[in-house]
Amino acid sequence: MQKEVAKLMKIHVLFVCLGNICRSPMAEAIFRHLVREKGLTEHFVIDSAGLGGWHVGSPPHEGTRNILKEKQIDPSGLIARKIRKEDLNTFDYILVMDRSNLRGVRELARKLERHRAEVRLLMEFAPEKGHSEVPDPYYDGRFSEVYELVEAGCRGFLNYLMNKHFSQETGNENKL
Repeated sequence: MQKEVAKLMKIHVLFVCLGNICRSPMAEAIFRHLVREKGLTEHFVIDSAGLGGWHVGSPPHEGTRNILKEKQIDPSGLIARKIRKEDLNTFDYILVMDRSNLRGVRELARKLERHRAEVRLLMEFAPEKGHSEVPDPYYDGRFSEVYELVEAGCRGFLNYLMNKHFSQETGNENKL
C-alpha cells in the first residue's frame, strides 16, 4: 500500500543550506535532473531554501552555475529564498547540507506543535563518500568537490525514495 502513495500524490523535497546560493540550489538542480532522467518529474515537487535571508531573490553563486553547466545540468529558474515554518508541513523531506543547517531547521521545527517533514543530512544517503556533511564552497571555491558529494547524496536519496515509494510496476528501475 505504501508504494502506491507515489502514484496518488507528489513527494515534496526541500534542500537547505545557509544562504541558498551554493549547495542547496546545486542539490535542487541535480535532483531535478536525476528525477527527470527517471521519468518521474510528475511525482515530485523540488525546491531549495536557506536558513538566512541575505541572498533572497538572487540566482545561485557563479561557481554553482558554472559547475552545473559543465555537468550539463540546467541551473535556470533557481532563485534564493529563506526557509519558512510552513515548509516543515509542506515538504515530506528536508535535506540539509551540514549539522549547523540541521540545528537551524530543528530549531525552526520546535516552534511548531508538530510537522510532517523528515529532516536529514543529505550525506546520510552517500555513506560511501566518507563525509557526513557537504562543505560550503562559498569561501574556498571547491565547487567541483561539493558537486561530487551533492550528486552522490542526491543519487542515494533518489534510490531511497524509489525503494520506499515506487514499485517495479512504475516501469522504472529501483537503482540508478
